[in-house]
Amino acid sequence: MPRPIVLVIAGTDSSGGAGLLRDARTLERMGVDVACAVTSVTAQTDAGVLSVHPVPPAQVRAQMVAALSARAIGAVKIGMLGTQATIEAVAEVLEERRGSAPVVLDPLLYASSGAALLEVAGLAALRARLFPLATLLTPNLPEAAYLARGGTFGSAVSSPREARLDWANALLAEGPRAILLKGGHDEGPETNDVLVRPGLAPLWLTAVRLDVRMRGTGCALASAIAGALASGADLVQACRRGRAHVRELLGQARADAPDSL
Repeated sequence: MPRPIVLVIAGTDSSGGAGLLRDARTLERMGVDVACAVTSVTAQTDAGVLSVHPVPPAQVRAQMVAALSARAIGAVKIGMLGTQATIEAVAEVLEERRGSAPVVLDPLLYASSGAALLEVAGLAALRARLFPLATLLTPNLPEAAYLARGGTFGSAVSSPREARLDWANALLAEGPRAILLKGGHDEGPETNDVLVRPGLAPLWLTAVRLDVRMRGTGCALASAIAGALASGADLVQACRRGRAHVRELLGQARADAPDSL
């Protein structure tokens, strides 16, 4: 039986900490093959984004069409898009094949260093064109707060559960079939993610917080969820598997840290 395959639409990160390399390593670890459409080439370090070179939208579209024509795609994972034109190109291809595979959309607005990863003009297109195509949207707390209520990005990291549910439901109303709001940016002894779906009670996914920092966890989570969906898992199972994968990565990072020796 052929291995399932995920189409990853994302940018490259020269450091290897995030982006397509993180996605590919995650999916390979899960026994899932990878097809890709590169949206941008970035030069990054752990300290910041040094430069971004967008791939022409026509080439992004061509990559997607080729990947979708070559093999049956089990799921699609979308990461960094960068520009409005790229978003429009991605949306056109997915709209032509609406419903053929689940779509996991990680709405990357800013890098961990604070550098913008999506031009301002692209935000409206992201919401109007791609949110309605998403099987699952995976914002972190700053992204969810910013998308749901505006204001300054990152201004509301610590927040009560009621506020998080309000933000998730506001985003759900824009078209995604489900929202996994990630709580890793909060403080405290636990991490609390919440899966919100229409007509169902919120599912809180809680774990003891590991004292370690790592870039690319959002990429890894979304890719792992997409890989699980492509392998036949339902949405809840896929979210649990994705979280378990990220926790394993964080545990390994903590064990490898110099202070742990």
